[in-house]
Amino acid sequence: MRSVASSAKTFRSSQLASLLNRIQRQRAEPNSACSVKSSSFVDASFGSRKIFSFSRARTASLKYSPSGCRFLSSLPPHVELQMPALSPTMTQGNIAAYKVKVGDKLSAGDLICDIESDKATIGWEAQEDGYVAAILVPEGEQNVRVGKPVIILVEDKASVPAFKGYVPPSGQPAAAAAIPKPPAASSTSSSAPPAPPPPTPSAASAANYPSHVVLKMPALSPTMAQGNIVGIKVKVGSKLAPGDIICDIESDKATIAWESQEDGYVAAVLVADGATEVAVGRPVIVLVEDAASIPAFANYSAEAAAPKASPAAAAQPPPPAAPQAQAAPAAPTAPSSAPTPKGAAPIKSAGGNVAASPLAKRLAREAGVELSKVSATGPYGRVIAADVVHALNTGSVTAAPAAKAPESAAAEPAIPAGEAAVGLPPGVPGTDYTEVKHTAMRKVIAQRLVQSKTTVPHYYLTMDVRVDALNALREKLNAAAGKRKNKDGKEEAAYKVSVNDFVIKASALALRAHPEVNVSWHETFIRKYNYVDISVAVATPAGLITPIVADADKKGLVAISEEVKVLAVKAREGKLMPHEYQGGTFSISNLGMFGISSFSAIINPPQSCILAVGAAEQRVIPEKDGSFVAATYVRATLSCDHRTVDGAVGAQFLQTLRALLEDPTRMLL
Repeated sequence: MRSVASSAKTFRSSQLASLLNRIQRQRAEPNSACSVKSSSFVDASFGSRKIFSFSRARTASLKYSPSGCRFLSSLPPHVELQMPALSPTMTQGNIAAYKVKVGDKLSAGDLICDIESDKATIGWEAQEDGYVAAILVPEGEQNVRVGKPVIILVEDKASVPAFKGYVPPSGQPAAAAAIPKPPAASSTSSSAPPAPPPPTPSAASAANYPSHVVLKMPALSPTMAQGNIVGIKVKVGSKLAPGDIICDIESDKATIAWESQEDGYVAAVLVADGATEVAVGRPVIVLVEDAASIPAFANYSAEAAAPKASPAAAAQPPPPAAPQAQAAPAAPTAPSSAPTPKGAAPIKSAGGNVAASPLAKRLAREAGVELSKVSATGPYGRVIAADVVHALNTGSVTAAPAAKAPESAAAEPAIPAGEAAVGLPPGVPGTDYTEVKHTAMRKVIAQRLVQSKTTVPHYYLTMDVRVDALNALREKLNAAAGKRKNKDGKEEAAYKVSVNDFVIKASALALRAHPEVNVSWHETFIRKYNYVDISVAVATPAGLITPIVADADKKGLVAISEEVKVLAVKAREGKLMPHEYQGGTFSISNLGMFGISSFSAIINPPQSCILAVGAAEQRVIPEKDGSFVAATYVRATLSCDHRTVDGAVGAQFLQTLRALLEDPTRMLL
């Protein structure tokens, strides 16, 4: 038996043997347990197998079971939040500032801390609910590696004190491993069970391959749990160097290139090109150092890269199934949306009329079907349109032949062959459609919008803004723009400021004047932001995304205009980086270019407000001298979260915004 190393001392084989003998003697009592007091973290190993682990200054329970010795923590149930990878190339980051402290309640979406990565400073959002029991990395810590434990969460606030002074172990407790039978002094004992069987080839299949590295699906953002493989740029045999692109990954926000961090040759590609919903952490690529090792991975699978169960655990037969009581066959379960069983006869009123929806009646009348012969699946035995269509498709009812029209009557248009085959009139709903699979972005948009409309108490404030002075200043600025050459070598205006650029600038300055609008709601507090980042809604083929103009209050109109153009192009091409769309303190959505006069936008959580801007419209208004003049107005609607922004506060913000837009020279002050 080898000696057992710890962070403080080395346990000799004789000391560990005494402990193992205590465990071994309890094999006749599978659920018995023994306790060991340790003053340091110990990893007990038997050869290459880890047997148990426990941390300093704690009593650890070693519970013997037929599958081996398991480590049972004496601490309450908890979740360990580890340093996330905020970009494909990030391996470490700096803890810039914590937003929580021990005892705080966290909900999914709450900000834990700001992390400074190799690209930008990004807020780390919680994905779990619970209470902060321990902060394991101090604020300001530099070069914190990805995967290092940072926060401990518990479900119950009463469990928080148990983690006072908690120090994470230097290594993680190992999975249960079978305890090999120690060399016995005598082999005459008949009560000792036989030693576990040796590992099977399948259990050790990963070790049979040459030295290799498995590249796993990365998390391209703190909230990413899965992604789609859009295009693999390498194949088996390709040589990779750090910085080479492995594939394009479509996350819930954008499509980002996954760059290699390793040197080597591609020995296996474990995920097919075009694969969807690939979980973060799933093996994707196998790299080897030597090209000569590639043929050994011809039959390599993702299962070989996964950790194997212990041989003893694998050898355990499944527990016998509990005997099932003899029962009569159950009736078929009705669809959840229908109170009556499928195939039930329709309900008739006292007058003999069949209960049916108006559309079902029209379809039955046009197809010549008796509703009384159609099986009803609607609420309370009502025939719905789908029942009529189903009955015609399955042939359970027959459509009556159409009456011969008089020769003088105009000929009816022919029914398409596909519809005539089932006896359906043209335009029957549900017979001609195309299903488009959800993209990752569309799923997230749907989830966030439903969350916003169902959990955020929206209210709306609308104000008309006269923009004649703004348009005059805009034309003057654009006319004064010089010339420059674009990437194609053609001359174009050096800049072109839009109405939306003025709206962004005016909104940013209004937020500075009313910081109580530049806030977000959290379970136990309202966060007021000391910076102004404007999220600008951009429509893309995959869905709506909101790239961010950071520090918009500190930028000029031309800088805002150029930045919005660049971000919009990157958004439509799916090339936005996470820091370019994550965060933001206020949103703007402008549908004026589509001729929409006004609309109410849905708040983008955790923000508190979004401004909806409509199209410019000409109106005739009276002047003070009694004459009439044509004026241009834009209607702006502010959607507010009533938990954070009161009605009067929202109204004052709109008043300031209108004053800035109606006299844009005030933006220079």
